[in-house]
Amino acid sequence: MEVAALFALTLLLGALVLLVALAVGRRKEEIREETEHAAEFTAEGSVAKGLASKKPRQEKQRSRKDKALQHTFSHPLLAASLKSHSANVTCLDFSSNGKYLASCADDRTVRIWSTKDFLEREHKCLRANVELDHATLVRFSPDSRAFITWLANGDTIRIFKMIKKEDGTMTFKAASEDFPQKHKAPILNIGIAETGKFIMSASTDTCIHIWDLKGELLASINTNQITNSYAAVSPCGRFVASCGFTPDVKVWEVCFGKGGEFKEVARAFDLKGHSAGVHSFAFSNDSHRMVTVSKDGTWKLWNTDVEYKKQQDPYLLKTVPCVSSEGSRVALSPDGRVVAISDGSNLALYNAASGQLEEELHGVHSEEINDLRFDINGRFLACSGDKAIRVFHNAPGYRAAIRDMQDMLKKAQNEAMKQRLQKQIAEAQSTLDTVLAAAPSD
Repeated sequence: MEVAALFALTLLLGALVLLVALAVGRRKEEIREETEHAAEFTAEGSVAKGLASKKPRQEKQRSRKDKALQHTFSHPLLAASLKSHSANVTCLDFSSNGKYLASCADDRTVRIWSTKDFLEREHKCLRANVELDHATLVRFSPDSRAFITWLANGDTIRIFKMIKKEDGTMTFKAASEDFPQKHKAPILNIGIAETGKFIMSASTDTCIHIWDLKGELLASINTNQITNSYAAVSPCGRFVASCGFTPDVKVWEVCFGKGGEFKEVARAFDLKGHSAGVHSFAFSNDSHRMVTVSKDGTWKLWNTDVEYKKQQDPYLLKTVPCVSSEGSRVALSPDGRVVAISDGSNLALYNAASGQLEEELHGVHSEEINDLRFDINGRFLACSGDKAIRVFHNAPGYRAAIRDMQDMLKKAQNEAMKQRLQKQIAEAQSTLDTVLAAAPSD
């Protein structure tokens, strides 16, 4: 009886062991299959855990794809691509001391870049936050210690002071009050006179306002151009100019008394000669030259160093065919030697004296170029049109300077003058060769 019971117990234990072994084997097989399935799904970018986990993975894949498709650009003249903004850049401005470039974007920040870093591998910048709004335009003050912005939602001007702290770092402080709201149409441009005497704001209707630095309205100009397409303050700080639907550019002098008090805005001169509306214009640094680009498919260079108070008109120096479109911008190098014109996302650089097309740059940005500026020293040309800022070497400027000095060398009779010119030509050629030797890419 006991033997039979022991035999039965042994069979039972054997069966249990067999069942456990089978169960363990089956679970191992299930784990193996699950692992294989998961590996297959991962390899195919599929999902193994339902719709909830499917969406994040797809979004992650999409963001990687978007990153891979970001606009890239390279060119022998490209000096730098500045990329700290997280949204599209809307405006650029170089400081008059040549040290800084300011940029504003839809990411609610203004960035201040050091121009001495343009040729470095990394491009550091300082960030000023625009509280509860974002800036669409930015302009440096004449002393490069402050900047003004146009607020997109507030429809007004806000001033920021640049304050250097004890540790040498910079901080930014907004003025306690913004300017009053006076414009009734979208804003085109703002500017500060280099004299520090006034601020200008212009809108797309026919209105230009002249302000003092505290936000008091000094005068309003009706341009009578049906609509304004561009307006700016001259680098010398004496003039305000506008262009628009009509085929001329109108220039006014903002007049002040000997004691610094505002007197009036007086008509100075007009640039007449285009056969269609003018997209944009620009001044040389001394305001003795202006360049205009028009819907008629030409750009024109003007001598504006005239006695306009004696009714003397500006001289037309050059008319050159070009490709332009609505929104085209033009820039004139500070020395008046180079003309740069945007057409959509493309750039063209011309020799101002000869009108010769020297450089064509295609697809500079993924979107239309919205701002275009030379730095005060004429070394760089910067433009914006998406999240990046492109900075180019002004090679046409170096070439033009070399040609001018070679012409002077032929006429020079003094030996010391000849040696000095030869040295300057060699230095300029060396700089140009260095510029063209290598170009960074995105």
